[in-house]
Amino acid sequence: MKSLAREGDSEAGRTAPPPTEGVTPAAAASGPGAGLVVMRETLRPAADSTRIPSTPSPLALHDRSITPRHHTATNPHEPPAPPTTPDSTERRTAVADTDETGERAAKRSDPGGGLLMGRPFGVPVYVSPSWFLVAALITWVFGDQLDHVLPDLGPARYLVSLFFAVAFYASVLVHELAHTIAALRFKLPVRRIQLQFFGGVSEIEKETETPGREFVLAFVGPLLSLVLAGAFYLGMNAVDPATVPGVLLGGLMISNLLVAAFNLLPGLPLDGGRMLRALIWGITGKPMTGTIAAAWVGRGLAVAVLIGLPLITHTGVIGNRPQEIGGMNTVMDALLAAILAAIIWTGAGNSLRMARLREHLPELQARTLTRRAIPVENATPLSEALRRANEAGARALVVVDGHGDPIALVRESAIASVPEHRRPWVAVSTLAQDLTDGMKVSADLVGEELLDHLRTTPATEYLVVETGGAIYGVLSALDVEKAFVKAMARPQS
Repeated sequence: MKSLAREGDSEAGRTAPPPTEGVTPAAAASGPGAGLVVMRETLRPAADSTRIPSTPSPLALHDRSITPRHHTATNPHEPPAPPTTPDSTERRTAVADTDETGERAAKRSDPGGGLLMGRPFGVPVYVSPSWFLVAALITWVFGDQLDHVLPDLGPARYLVSLFFAVAFYASVLVHELAHTIAALRFKLPVRRIQLQFFGGVSEIEKETETPGREFVLAFVGPLLSLVLAGAFYLGMNAVDPATVPGVLLGGLMISNLLVAAFNLLPGLPLDGGRMLRALIWGITGKPMTGTIAAAWVGRGLAVAVLIGLPLITHTGVIGNRPQEIGGMNTVMDALLAAILAAIIWTGAGNSLRMARLREHLPELQARTLTRRAIPVENATPLSEALRRANEAGARALVVVDGHGDPIALVRESAIASVPEHRRPWVAVSTLAQDLTDGMKVSADLVGEELLDHLRTTPATEYLVVETGGAIYGVLSALDVEKAFVKAMARPQS
C-alpha cells in the first residue's frame, strides 16, 4: 500500500473495509488530449446528435470533459494554490452546472458554441461562424440563378438570395426543434441546438430507453421538413411563380424536400440510420447490434455519395442537362461530395465508438473505485492525520465535526504541496474543501448515473456514503477517469 503522504501519488487506493485493490492506471490514450478531448459523436445535416471524441473521457459523456487546471478553492479561508509542478497539478472536472433541460448555465456557456440566438423551450440555439460562410455561398449561387429567372431585379437579387439563405436555415431550425421537443417529451436533456456548415445539430445528451422512442425521435425531424415542403408548395400555388415570392417559395419547397430525403437515408449518423438502428434493436433486442448495422450502412452511404454524387450531376439523372467532365463545376461537385462523405463516414464511426462507450459504462462503480478514508478533526496536524491514515491503510482524509459528521474533504493535491518538515504545523482544515450536498455520492451509483452526478457537481474528490449516510470512503475523479480509459482499452465484447 502506497503512503497517502507520497507526493503525486494518484493511483487508485482501496475501498472501505474490507479493502480491495483499486483500479490501476491504463496506458495513456493516443491522440491529442489523451482521453481528455471533448466528446463529439456526429456532425450531420439537419439532424440531432450526441457528440463523442475519438478517445472519450469518462466525465465528457454527452460532450463534457475532464480538463487539467489549477484548483479554485471554494473555501474562503483556504490558502492560495501552490505554484504548478508535475506533482501538484490537480485535475478537476470543468463542467458547468445544468438546468432542467440539461443545458449549461449561461455564465459558463461553451465558448465554442457560436452566437447565441435564443432559447426556445429553454434550449439555447447557437449559430456557428461557419454558417456565415455558407450563407454567403448560398447568397452568391442563388443570386446568379435569380438573374436568369428574374433579370429585372438587378443587384437586389442578392438581397433576395440572402433572405432565402436565412429562411432555409430557419427551416433547418424547425427540423431541429422537432427533435428537441420529442427529446424533452421523453425527458431526455438537450444541451443545445447549433446551426452550422451543413445544416444543424441537436445535442441530445442521453439515449432513448426503447427502440420505439428512438424511431420517433429520429423520424420527427424529416417529418417536419416534409410538412414545411408541403406548406411552401401550397404557398407557391397561391402566387405567381414568376415573382419573387413564387421563386422563394419554390426554392424553400425543394430545399426542404432535399433535407428530408437526405436525412431519411438509412445509415448513421443520419436520421434514417437511427430509424434503421431502432428497427434492428426492436427485432433483436440488442441496441448494439442495431448500431453496428446502421453504422456500416452509413459507411457504405459515404462511399456511394463520394462516387455517385458527381456522376449523377454530370449524367443528368436528376433532371439537369448532362455536363462534360472538367471545369469549376466538376471541382465543386467533387468537393461537395467529399465533404458530405467525410461527415457521414466520421459520424458512423463515432456512433460505433459511442455504443462501445455505453457498453462499458456499467463497469464504472462508485463502490469499487472508492478509496478507504479515515475521519479527522479540524485541528488535527497533517502529519498526525497521515500517520493514522497509513496505519489504517487508508488513502483519504475526511474532516468531521465534534459529532462525527463529515464537513470537508482534504484534497490530495494540497497534501502533496506541503513539505514534509512543515506538516506537523499545518492543520488539515487549511487543506480541506467544504462538503456540499452534490459532493456526497451514493456508494450504489453505477455507470451513467455516476458520471451524471460527477458532472453536475464538479470536484476532484467526493465523499461516498452508504444508504443510511455512513461514510464509505472518498472517490477521486481521476480514479474514475483511469478506470474508464482502462475499460475502453479492452477489446470490445
